[in-house]
Amino acid sequence: MTTPAPSGAPIRVLIADDQEMVRTGFRFFLDAQPDITVVAEAADGEEAVALARRERPDVCLLDIRMPKLDGLEATRLLAGPDVANPMRVVVVTTFDLDEYVYGALRGGACGFLLKDSGPILLAEAVRAAAAGDSLVSPSITVRLLKQVTAPQAAAAAPGKPAPPAEPLTDRELDVVRLVALGRTNAEIAAELYVSLSTVKTHLSSVQLKLAARNRVEIAAWAWQHGHAQPGA
Repeated sequence: MTTPAPSGAPIRVLIADDQEMVRTGFRFFLDAQPDITVVAEAADGEEAVALARRERPDVCLLDIRMPKLDGLEATRLLAGPDVANPMRVVVVTTFDLDEYVYGALRGGACGFLLKDSGPILLAEAVRAAAAGDSLVSPSITVRLLKQVTAPQAAAAAPGKPAPPAEPLTDRELDVVRLVALGRTNAEIAAELYVSLSTVKTHLSSVQLKLAARNRVEIAAWAWQHGHAQPGA
């Protein structure tokens, strides 16, 4: 796994997208963040893989539909199960298709974001990936995890966490329910009247208790066990 950036050092990001305007927009916003810097840009998948291997950024933002090599294959080459030193990849795309989401997550991506999710969620996805966490667009999370409650979809889901070895607290269940409903960490903090750091602490505890790899699996557990309804 890519070594996290030293404390205080900016998160180094590679942007790969075949549209120059998209790359420019992403770079403009991310470079404006005090803790993020864009170190490389690529206009196709082959260039993205070569630059990523050379520059070793903390996070790679990859589009799906690119010339020469698509984003899913580039993800597998950079972060797949056969990669000796996998990198942290967030797939950012216009295309809200389940096959792309599952393909990206199976290929090793630690995030999946729609381009219309907005710049704040983009920065949050970069920070989550750099910290070894995962962020998937809330609208996608909700749709996918409604599907995993159905037997025919469960086998195709990114993963199913085991039953918790230790029961979740009432507050942890509140956080889990909101994750399953597609809320971001900031929205959860506002809704529960707690700090952002408190939300992150609860999520870390939940991940340990559920042996979940990321928030997608946390939300899957909530849907499967009836904790995903408002007021559940």
